[in-house]
Amino acid sequence: MSLASMHGCGTARHRHTLRAVGDTADDSDEITALLGPGGPRRDQGSPRKDSWVGLEDFEGFPWWKKPSVWWLLVPYALFTLAFGGSIVPKLNLIIDLICQRHFADRSAADPKFSYKPVILGSDNPQCLLPEVQRIVATFMLIYSVLIGVLSSLTAPKLGALSDRYGRKRIMVISSFGGIVGEVIIILTAKYPDVIHYKWIIVGAFFDGLAGSFTAGSVLTHSYASDCTPPSKRSVAIGYLHSCLYSGLAFGPLIAGYFVEWMGSLVSIFYVTLGCHVFFILFTYFAIPESLSKKRQHLAREKYATEQAKFGPVPAFVSSIQNYVPFGKHFTDATRSWRAANPFAPLKILYPTGPGTSQLRRNLLAMAFIDFCIVGVAMSSGPVIILYTEYMFNWGNLESSRFISLTYTVRVVILVGVFPVINYLFRTRKRQAKIRRQPFEAKNAGADRLDIWILRTALLSDVVGVVGYIFVRRSYMFVLCAIVTAFGGLGSATISASLSKQVPADRVGQVLGAAGLLHALSRIVAPAIFNGLYAATVESFPQAIFILLSAMFALAFLASLLVRPHVFLDEDDEPVAGDAGASRPSDRNASRRDEMEDDELLGSV
Repeated sequence: MSLASMHGCGTARHRHTLRAVGDTADDSDEITALLGPGGPRRDQGSPRKDSWVGLEDFEGFPWWKKPSVWWLLVPYALFTLAFGGSIVPKLNLIIDLICQRHFADRSAADPKFSYKPVILGSDNPQCLLPEVQRIVATFMLIYSVLIGVLSSLTAPKLGALSDRYGRKRIMVISSFGGIVGEVIIILTAKYPDVIHYKWIIVGAFFDGLAGSFTAGSVLTHSYASDCTPPSKRSVAIGYLHSCLYSGLAFGPLIAGYFVEWMGSLVSIFYVTLGCHVFFILFTYFAIPESLSKKRQHLAREKYATEQAKFGPVPAFVSSIQNYVPFGKHFTDATRSWRAANPFAPLKILYPTGPGTSQLRRNLLAMAFIDFCIVGVAMSSGPVIILYTEYMFNWGNLESSRFISLTYTVRVVILVGVFPVINYLFRTRKRQAKIRRQPFEAKNAGADRLDIWILRTALLSDVVGVVGYIFVRRSYMFVLCAIVTAFGGLGSATISASLSKQVPADRVGQVLGAAGLLHALSRIVAPAIFNGLYAATVESFPQAIFILLSAMFALAFLASLLVRPHVFLDEDDEPVAGDAGASRPSDRNASRRDEMEDDELLGSV
């Protein structure tokens, strides 16, 4: 197993310069050595184009059969718009259902008890009772924890499974959990006297079992990584994040007007269900698969070799393999369950063996940064809204405008600013070298631009959140929020950087491990943030921002440990848990020299 670990340049060997292609025969030999035994691969249609190894198997295919991140944007944007738009209506519906059932139970126990009827989707001030709020809080805690626990178990498995059987098939399977959840919500809202609101927990069970939003994020990021060269991957994933932020920014506003226009709260859930169905149909029938059959089979062979270490499955399991649907997969699952460990997916973040120390440090640092970013993003929003309403006397309108503004700024940065940065500091220099010598783009780990963007984004988070602690005027608070919006670059960059550390057949696995951490953050972070705010709101409500700034500061310090051009080569064997890893090969050493030359000659 080889590892190209770039630390800086310390020897004269690392400081040689690339000469113009074609000057001498030695030049051709040198470039051939740098690019591998096969030499540079040229695009027959455009000899001056850079090619990406992930798309080699799709050469000659028509455009509608070639994978691209653009295929995902429209269905993913609709999905996130529906996701963002249904958050508030779903919460209001649950409050109304619980309140309605609570009053009905009290009336059944005490015939003299009378109450104003609860109308679903309308203003029901009679529900503003402590006992109703307590039941709602407990119910929502069970709901979120169940989804978080189940998705933490299934999202990594689905990510690894997509490495072996393709992304789109697993994306379709993952989306079925959301359909079940929406159907139960609709049935509960239409027939509240027949279907108890606790059935919504069953919908949460199926949603979590299918990986929920965590698996969807892992799979879409894996798809984008498959079909995007490393030099453009951060921008591609940034487009996906901009879809998410757009959904969170405009979804609630659109949903509010839609419910008012239709006159029914249930109507928005029909739209959400339709978006789920459209996403499944479009993904299955229209989107090209990003992993070729050849890459899928290679990943299955590697997996079979790893699973063979666990020994044969029980005889009764192998005997029914030919008599049950998907018997072969059932056998593989049984073998995996025998060695089941809920934290086993995290092993890929801790490779062992000679020559893997820097890769291990990079992966652990990036995973910690990702955990902090996602944990804060998923859990601090409600607390920040509570804080602004408490400190500045904001209502629903002001809070909605605040959320829309901050997410809109994130979208503008990811769609408008990020591609410009990528073009000026990465694409333009790369195109200059391609004009001299076309070559095949290969995975080379996160580069210096990735690392500096990540550090800048984290620093903007630190500055903005520290500002939250001291400002006492609403317009200054909004200004600090705009500063933190630049942190949106960090979430896109860290996902892309993680995918660059491993070969293509392990992208789903490493992003699945990150998904496990995301799911765990959805369990742990809300309890910490909400608990701290509840405990300090009367004495020092800014305490929550001290905790947030400390988390971002630690993430920034962790980013200082990340080094550029550290990666596991595509031809290497798996390193996780492999004590017999070999030292870096001469081939990777040549590639390391080339990339260090790129850093030294960035203006070429």
